[in-house]
Amino acid sequence: MTSALHLAKRFFGALGRAPIDQDQVELVRATLLNSEFALWSAMMPIDKKHSIKVMNRFLKFYPQATATQVRASLLHDIGKLESNLGVFSRVLATIVGERGSRFAKYHAHEKIGAQMLRQAGSDEETCQLVGGEVSDSPNLRTALAALRQADEI
Repeated sequence: MTSALHLAKRFFGALGRAPIDQDQVELVRATLLNSEFALWSAMMPIDKKHSIKVMNRFLKFYPQATATQVRASLLHDIGKLESNLGVFSRVLATIVGERGSRFAKYHAHEKIGAQMLRQAGSDEETCQLVGGEVSDSPNLRTALAALRQADEI
């Protein structure tokens, strides 16, 4: 997931200033639980845009996704809220690794996100997918693979 091409696409995509279409926001609101939407709303605009792109790609790769799996696609980066890093700090964190607590939180965003979602009352399947650690269920393993593929923007 941290290939140079992936990072370059994410970086230049982050520089765009176009607002999120209100129809997309309403789709996200209708998809997420209220507590999840509150967390999603706190995300940086670049992360919100990214999450919508990932959801759309996820549904193409895995059209039989359940509602909880689609929620995970929207919330897969929610743990990045804890690091409170901007675009350039994220680039630096990617280059230097887990130095300092904020960079460490950035790198642990999957586990942190799963914890945040458990506290928000999310379905356990959503939490497992966001955390990147799923049970032995073949369905969940397939969904996680599709989510990771969708995140390779």
